[in-house]
Amino acid sequence: MSYLSRASLCLLALSAALLSACATADKPSTTARTTTSATTTQNATWKTVPTQFITVDGMDYAYRELGQHSGTPVIFLVHLAAVLDNWDPRLVDGIAATHHVIAFDNRGIGASTGKPADTIEQMADDAISFIQAKGFTQVDLLGFSMGGMIAQEIVLKEPQLVRKLILAGTGPAGGPGISTVAGVANYDLMRAIFTGQDPKQYLFFTRTPNGIAAGRNFLGRLQERTDNRDKEISVRAYLAQLRALKAWGRKPAQDLSVVTQPALVANGDHDRMVPIENTYDLAKRLPNSELIVYPDAGHGGIFQFHEDFVPRALAFLAK
Repeated sequence: MSYLSRASLCLLALSAALLSACATADKPSTTARTTTSATTTQNATWKTVPTQFITVDGMDYAYRELGQHSGTPVIFLVHLAAVLDNWDPRLVDGIAATHHVIAFDNRGIGASTGKPADTIEQMADDAISFIQAKGFTQVDLLGFSMGGMIAQEIVLKEPQLVRKLILAGTGPAGGPGISTVAGVANYDLMRAIFTGQDPKQYLFFTRTPNGIAAGRNFLGRLQERTDNRDKEISVRAYLAQLRALKAWGRKPAQDLSVVTQPALVANGDHDRMVPIENTYDLAKRLPNSELIVYPDAGHGGIFQFHEDFVPRALAFLAK
């Protein structure tokens, strides 16, 4: 057997183990197809809002919709290896208190059907198709990590579709460390297996007392929803996303000076997945940006400091 074949098999075995570890930390999936009225979802929280489906180009997209069904909708775009249940309830409910919020699984992710996209560009195209199928003519985008990269592609492809951007724990195309995020992710996921912890404790938070405590609190919040949970990501989808991130990290820098929409850029000062220099660079490249950097925080800085971030995000959206 060739070295390449052995390496590929090892990666597949590792991915399966890692995703099993993630699934063990999460509750079992009980996703059901639901049709719900706007009144029902307006009064729901992230813990109770039903999972719904919409068919676009032959694919069923799983999504959850809640909050005030007026004004510009806020579309949540999630991170690597994540499904709907990886969103922090405090973040979603905080934004939904005064806004119309929609989070969805892109194709082939979680309960959504179809072949998983393996480029950030295709993920953006699929997100645009979902947004348009929902009948929205303009949206705000809240993208975290890989979701922030998808958001950048969306605003470059369809600028008239986007009113404002919130970009957290992310960076521009070709940014340092983005093409090698698989190494960081798999290393920390292995650490999680050997220590019996959730991988996000290592990936999203610092190893200081504050960071460790914040990680435990965050992971506890992710378990608040016990019914109608999403399906965990498949190995196939995870590997497709890693290929997408590798290509995005090697992509030539994009001209973000053409993005005139207001942008709120945020991160923790010790992000190991998307190094902090990307955050500063992204804010510098966007001509109408605001920057938040949280101290003693990692990739999940907006979750660690949700009590500060949510009001600042709401104030930004209200401007």
